Amino acid sequence: MTAAVQKKLHEHDISGMMREMGRAARAAAAELAQAPRDAKDKALKVAAAELRRHTPEIIAANERDIAAAEEAGKPASYVDRLMLDPARVEGIAKGLEAIAELDDPVGTVLAEWIRPNGLKIERVRVPLGVIGIIYESRPNVTADAGGLSLKAGNAAILRGGSDSHATSVAILTCLRHGLKAAELPLDSIQLVPTTDREAVGQMLTGLDGAIDVIVPRGGKSLVERVQKEARVPVFAHLEGICHTYVDRGADIDMAKDIVVNAKMRRTGICGATECLLIDKNAEGDYVTPLVTALLDAGCEVRGDPTAQKADPRVKAAVAEDWGREFLDSIIAVRMVNGIDEAIAHITRYGSQHTDAIVTECQGTAERFLARVDSAIVLHNASTQFADGGEFGMGAEIGIATGKMHARGPVGVEQLTSFKYVVRGTGQVRPK
Repeated sequence: MTAAVQKKLHEHDISGMMREMGRAARAAAAELAQAPRDAKDKALKVAAAELRRHTPEIIAANERDIAAAEEAGKPASYVDRLMLDPARVEGIAKGLEAIAELDDPVGTVLAEWIRPNGLKIERVRVPLGVIGIIYESRPNVTADAGGLSLKAGNAAILRGGSDSHATSVAILTCLRHGLKAAELPLDSIQLVPTTDREAVGQMLTGLDGAIDVIVPRGGKSLVERVQKEARVPVFAHLEGICHTYVDRGADIDMAKDIVVNAKMRRTGICGATECLLIDKNAEGDYVTPLVTALLDAGCEVRGDPTAQKADPRVKAAVAEDWGREFLDSIIAVRMVNGIDEAIAHITRYGSQHTDAIVTECQGTAERFLARVDSAIVLHNASTQFADGGEFGMGAEIGIATGKMHARGPVGVEQLTSFKYVVRGTGQVRPK
């Protein structure tokens, strides 16, 4: 934090403080755009080592955040998203190292051609500039967002939630050690030092043109506010209403494994399946084994009449359960008349995030993959693979469900734009 930012914070001048952070980020971004790969990778690797070295302090800070969340009555799924343990800290460190191993996108020539007049034209990847990331309870986003932005040559202004502030500060300290070791600007990654919500409003204005894009990562109310108020481009998804469709051609044992994992591995993430669709034309009983497997795993099942008949523990689904993001150990189950009705249901109730089909019929699978208009579609795999790390991107800032610029996991390539580099030998346009 610069002296000017500290002074504004002390004066409780949120607007002035945020503008100062914007100016510092813009200056850092100009240097990062020209930073060599070796420097960026060194910063990431040193930060990973610092995370490991300071794991006890990070967990101690996280315990303070968790205690406050529990005292505030936050649900268990919310606390799970907030919680860090040694294994999760190690996962964050490995994520930074994985980002370091990725190819540097900056300077990549995407296309090149020569015009008849001799002009040589290249389309070259360049950083976006300054990324504003607004997020809630996931402290790992501090490292993921900071690391990805850095690798792509961008400066980052991070505004984490008040519920994870102590943890985020501890993680940021490790990131800044990495920047210092690599002799990169410390303002390359900044964390808004106040939990005052006015800071979010200031970021949404663009900070006098300092911020080039906003990435919100959190609940529906946060994303709605960002999409409504932002004066700069936004990479966002509103909700993760994910579906798994079990087709008549599915291997039932595979289907059980996939469905239970897709719902129950981690119920509070945006890639968790919220609705199970089952083909009613399947030979034999698909409903009972699938519903029973979910119930036995501790999931509350809210089903249509057929699902209710399969097990007395199934509760009756209501209209609001279709198209609902539970983010908990709850799933809605519905029978459908084949793949076309499944696609129609997903089109009506889904959020274009992640949807999966389980089937051994390749033709049916290809129909689903082609016709379901979601950022991520899967065949015979859990929706919980909707994750940048699982896609080989090292990590992600979020899953974008829009159709402009970035879609799906937002990794290093999605945090770049391009420019045209034209080389001539004295050409001028004729009159």
